[in-house]
Amino acid sequence: MLRNTAGIDAGGSLIKMVYQENGRMHFKKFPINEHDSAISWLKLSVPSLTVSLTGGKSSIIQKKYFPESVIIPEFQATCEGTRFLLEAENKSIGDNYLIVNIGTGTSWHVVKGDKVERILGSGIGGGTFTGLGSLLTKVRGYRQLTCLSEEGNKNNVDLMVKDIYESAESPVNGELTAANFAKGIRMNPSEADRMASLSNMIAETIVLLTSQAATIHQIKSAVIIGSATAGNKPLRHALESYLGMVRVTPVFLEKGEYCGAIGAHLSV
Repeated sequence: MLRNTAGIDAGGSLIKMVYQENGRMHFKKFPINEHDSAISWLKLSVPSLTVSLTGGKSSIIQKKYFPESVIIPEFQATCEGTRFLLEAENKSIGDNYLIVNIGTGTSWHVVKGDKVERILGSGIGGGTFTGLGSLLTKVRGYRQLTCLSEEGNKNNVDLMVKDIYESAESPVNGELTAANFAKGIRMNPSEADRMASLSNMIAETIVLLTSQAATIHQIKSAVIIGSATAGNKPLRHALESYLGMVRVTPVFLEKGEYCGAIGAHLSV
């Protein structure tokens, strides 16, 4: 008889669950402030679970709901989940690559064969998008802010290289950003314009750090995972575009936001 098993990634913004019932894998996520109802739903839907946990709030979940569960170190779970999905989704990128995990913040890991090392972290990520977005607009919620950013024009907020050089020949691509948010209120930007600018700034920052990491470690591919790119087309498009400019090949995983939960689940 098959066991009912689950991996739970309890992070700063979301609680993500991967559970196996009758041999089939399922995926579910909730806001982290709804973790009580999320766990209650899971226990009701899939009784007699064997669980492994990961993420910054995993000890809270363990103490309250699953005292016999095992906690898997977050970075270990994330990398193991990434490897699993690369194979499951038939993504062939060789043995050496970066993992860029864009969650509430962003972390970078370098993979070289069987060796994995966390090399960098940044406070820029999905939490920046929702937090700063709520200060720049009257909108609340990641999905609503994402929709708003799709409607905006960052050129109404950002100072572009072409704005500086105007008719003169620019030494770099005129469509690149010279200074984020530099136009301030001069162009009377809409809330959508502000969100488009914010999304672009997050992408530029992540790509800059990814490019430096790739150069130092002589890597040509970056696997982009984490919840921040899930359903966020403007952010994903900007990441793809800018990574192409710095000659790093981006690889997006269909279930990449669940890498941590999958890694925890694999240990059950």
